Amino acid sequence: MRLWNYLPKQRIKLRMDPMIKWIGGATAGIALLFGGATVAAQLMDGDKPPTIEAAPVLTMEEAIPADDANTDAVQSLQQPEMVSNPVVQAIPESTPKPPAARQKKPSASDSRFVIKRILPIDGPIKYGEWHWDDEGVPDGPLIMTVDLDARVISVFRGGYEIGAAAVLLGTQDHPTPLGTFPIMSKERHNVSEKYNNAPMPYTLRLTRDGIAIHGSQVENGFASHGCVGAPNEFAAKIFAIAKRGDKVIITRGETMSMGDSII
Repeated sequence: MRLWNYLPKQRIKLRMDPMIKWIGGATAGIALLFGGATVAAQLMDGDKPPTIEAAPVLTMEEAIPADDANTDAVQSLQQPEMVSNPVVQAIPESTPKPPAARQKKPSASDSRFVIKRILPIDGPIKYGEWHWDDEGVPDGPLIMTVDLDARVISVFRGGYEIGAAAVLLGTQDHPTPLGTFPIMSKERHNVSEKYNNAPMPYTLRLTRDGIAIHGSQVENGFASHGCVGAPNEFAAKIFAIAKRGDKVIITRGETMSMGDSII
């Protein structure tokens, strides 16, 4: 028997769209009726209720099949690949250790001040005594040294000692200064305006306050007011070869030997 015979007459006159919806709903109802009848029949027959099997649980890979390329793309999204380019760093070279300190050798210009000869003088030089020997000595810069302890002046030319003499020096109240002093001026005939016009022949002035090398009567028991007094004959020889700018080095107790540099 068709279900349509039981529908009210006024519903037949509805438009097609509502009719389709109604038919669809009726169809669903019929399906439910048949399903319910089937279950009831099984219960009446004493059968066990139907077992509803659970749908199998699929993994992500089984649910969504993917080819190798897509799989690689998914993996790259899940865990980005860390690619590092090799970086080559230069290994610093080991710094060589500085060579051991060596004894300084005089350069070509300094060799003019290296001691090449010392006058052969026996024993200490006495007051009033002087020595001079410049025979065969080549030209070179002139430099003089004064040792306050030995009370001796030495004259070197190009590293060769050409003269030496005992000298008078200053006292404790008027000491002879230490240091290196270039010759400031030369005065052949000079007198001391500060000390009662005392004669100071062959003056080689070293300071602006009157310290100089000059000729003097060098005898035991005499002293100067700070100047270096040399025997007159010796002072004359120095005066003849010295010029402005030549250096006079005054020290106390320093000694030198062959091969040493004077400056």
